[in-house]
Amino acid sequence: MHYPRYAAAILLLVTGLVYAQSTGTQATSDVNSTHSTAPKKKHAAKAAMPAEPAVTAADLQVLKDGLATAQQQIQALQEELRRRDQAAQQAQATAADAAAKAEAAQLQTSQQQQTVGTLKSDVADLKGSVDKTVLAFQEHEKQSTENLPVLNKQMESLITIRFRGINITPGGYAEAAFVRRNRALGADLPTPFNNLTMPGQSQSQVSEFFGSGRQSKATVFASGKLGKAELSSYLSADFLSAGVTSTSNQTNSYTLRLRQAWAQVKFDNGWSFLGGQAWSLVTEVAKGISIDDDMGKTNDVRPKTIDPSYNVGFDFARQYGIRLTKTFNDKVAIGISLENPEATVATHGNANITVGATTVVTPTGTTTVGGTAYYNFLVGQAGASNSYNTAGTYSFNPAPDIIAKIAFDPGFGHYEIFGLVDRFTGRVFPCVEQWTATSTTCNPTGSTTPTASQLALLAYNTSKEGGGVGASARWTFAKQLTFGVKGFGGSGVGRYAPGGLPDVSINPNGTIHLVKNLHGLGTLEWKGKKLMIYSYGGAEYAARTWAYDSTVLAGATKPVGYVGYGATGFNNSGCRTEVAPGSGGFSPGSLSGCTGDTRAVIEGTFGFWYKFYSGPKGSFRYGTQYSYVSRNTWSGNNAGKTGGLQPGGLDSMVFTSFRYYLP
Repeated sequence: MHYPRYAAAILLLVTGLVYAQSTGTQATSDVNSTHSTAPKKKHAAKAAMPAEPAVTAADLQVLKDGLATAQQQIQALQEELRRRDQAAQQAQATAADAAAKAEAAQLQTSQQQQTVGTLKSDVADLKGSVDKTVLAFQEHEKQSTENLPVLNKQMESLITIRFRGINITPGGYAEAAFVRRNRALGADLPTPFNNLTMPGQSQSQVSEFFGSGRQSKATVFASGKLGKAELSSYLSADFLSAGVTSTSNQTNSYTLRLRQAWAQVKFDNGWSFLGGQAWSLVTEVAKGISIDDDMGKTNDVRPKTIDPSYNVGFDFARQYGIRLTKTFNDKVAIGISLENPEATVATHGNANITVGATTVVTPTGTTTVGGTAYYNFLVGQAGASNSYNTAGTYSFNPAPDIIAKIAFDPGFGHYEIFGLVDRFTGRVFPCVEQWTATSTTCNPTGSTTPTASQLALLAYNTSKEGGGVGASARWTFAKQLTFGVKGFGGSGVGRYAPGGLPDVSINPNGTIHLVKNLHGLGTLEWKGKKLMIYSYGGAEYAARTWAYDSTVLAGATKPVGYVGYGATGFNNSGCRTEVAPGSGGFSPGSLSGCTGDTRAVIEGTFGFWYKFYSGPKGSFRYGTQYSYVSRNTWSGNNAGKTGGLQPGGLDSMVFTSFRYYLP
């Protein structure tokens, strides 16, 4: 604004007008004074001088007009000043309002910045969770390619449900698989290696195709944090089981099979405790010693075969157990477990172990023992209504199997050493073999026919400890090629390998005789981005365990023969001779004169898995497996006539599988 400039101009104008008016008045006064006081001489002289012009009314009017104009200008300037003052006030009000709005905006911006900061923190946390999810998912994909279930934990799957601080992750896969065997076994996908057919069996003359979806699996893994402890649980099931009424005739309504059901607590200091049905401690793992050492993922390294029986020579069990483990800096781990025991028994020629029958099979024929069956309690009894399979037998076990393991992860390779102790108990009935009409110990009454109570006289228990030691090593090169070896040997450990070879046999006097077992497996695997190729070679061995029994049955006409497992005198002469079916013609005929105790089972396997798709929608895989299996028996003879008869069974099998895994 220019208020000072306008004020100065007005002041100068007014001053000039006043000064002009005062000057005119002074001049008039001076003229009058001269006329009255000056001498005439001077007046004459003065009159001679020219007169000053007088201020006329016109001049005054001009001045008045100028003053009026100046006043109008002043009023205009004052009006402009008032208007500008109002504008200034309005501007100040607007500025104040703007300042208030700016302050409010600044406050809002500050709040937004705080919100943005919180959002950034949340986004960072979410990103970390997503990164962990992606890593866990990628590892899940890797493990799933290896035929392993999703255990998955902080495995934070894409479908993990969080409920009250617990992560619940469902998983599993649906499978369409089939197997074609050159020699029929009458079996689903799992291969019964110890039942490969002998050359004379009708099944060995026909091939077998079987398609199945029963290996489809459902899993759920739950985990949560409680202070310095991590609590977790895992449940998995498939359909590879059969009730006594299940068939494949129409609905294929087989029972649901419990695979794993365990709970675990892991502490930050490296201790962990697990209880339930889980993979046995003899099962090899990829790292450490726990079945979920890698953040909840399944940690075992089972063969990647489609065959649910895996591969001959692979040591494992899936059974009840409680275990305590401790890790030291992720380099060394130790563990001990108590696991459910069971005995597999194979013996021939014994009178006191006949189960559910009234006859005793000897090398020279069939003999009835007093019209009553007696058995060694080691073999156990047929399942009744007490939740057992009524078509199976169960051993009476005196104590759990005790397993200890130590594992090393020095940086290159994974190494394990483990040991197992088991115990077997049976009850012997010596009077079943020693009873005679004249026996004073077994027949004090001198009866001609033994009673049940007489045959049970002098019965006693017999026990024996077994066990073995094993070791494994596994190396991975360039993160793609894996080579591994494993061996396990001992007495009474046959059931821990898929071949199904026996743990124990029975001596002629009814006492327990442990069978020596050896297991071995070699592994070679290559893993690419989409393709995985695997190859395994394994063998299982069961040693001969037999004796010559000169008193199988008492009496003058008592038979004599070989007792136990793999005896040289067992009759193998009928193993190559086919027999017609029995009554009705449905079931193949049973070979006559073919003991055929297995000496060794050998298998070679080659296969691959290919991932068509792996992403947020899950995973689609296709696999093919080829296996060649050989079952070699211990040599026998033709009831003492011909020695060295050693038949065997062979089979060539092709498996295929198409699977969809949950994400």
